Amino acid sequence: MDLDAVHGAEALLLPGARAGRDPARSIKRGPSRLPPGVVAATQRERLLDGLVHTVAEHGYQRATVSDICRAAGVTRPVFYELFSGKEDAFLATHRHGTGVVVRRMAAAFAAAPDWCAGIHDALRAMLDLLARVPAFATMAVIEIESVGPAGRREREQLLTRFRAFFAEVPQLPCSVAVEPMVDAVVGGVYSTLYRCVDAGRTSELPDRLGMLSLFCLAPFLGPEEAARRLAAVADLAPGPAPTAVRADDDPSCTRIDPSSTEQ
Repeated sequence: MDLDAVHGAEALLLPGARAGRDPARSIKRGPSRLPPGVVAATQRERLLDGLVHTVAEHGYQRATVSDICRAAGVTRPVFYELFSGKEDAFLATHRHGTGVVVRRMAAAFAAAPDWCAGIHDALRAMLDLLARVPAFATMAVIEIESVGPAGRREREQLLTRFRAFFAEVPQLPCSVAVEPMVDAVVGGVYSTLYRCVDAGRTSELPDRLGMLSLFCLAPFLGPEEAARRLAAVADLAPGPAPTAVRADDDPSCTRIDPSSTEQ
């Protein structure tokens, strides 16, 4: 078995996609035991999964290190070899999981033919991922609020990474600066995620794709043109005929590579 390939594939999974006590990741003892580095990596992955499920069930404040270790099937001494405490483990899990989300979004964005389709496809990748792993969505979107200043800093760094998808939007046809508008759009998308997840409706996130895509594009293209472009890529019902159609080579649909933006 190619262990590098196995762990590379696992790195693309959201924390919480598996149970921490997944029998497939049990560590065998004896002469055929895995190398120490592989054992530590496996234990860490199990702890990330265990933390997501524990925090999603009990909330960050009520979750204990013992609860997390029990869900992961890992001892407390091993936990403290890998993390300094519950907050450290939570933030590590949040960084890893949101990193997976951003990489999936960036890959979808890069494969799209233009910026407009890229925004739509990146949103679809994010919404589908979160809907498939609701425990991670709860932990990352809702419970990050309970971590305090460190959690707020982590969330702001994540939103900064989302802003990279709007790095080359067109100038607005009014006196409003682009940067505050991008901030408002990113904040609005995040707020929509929060409300759905907090209401226990994470499975419905993919249903918000059309609305969120239009919300992201309309401030920069106008609602009619945004609806026309989205109808071409998402099989959405086309809106009214636009009053001013942009040319196909409009720079407003130039693509960027958000994956090159560091957190």
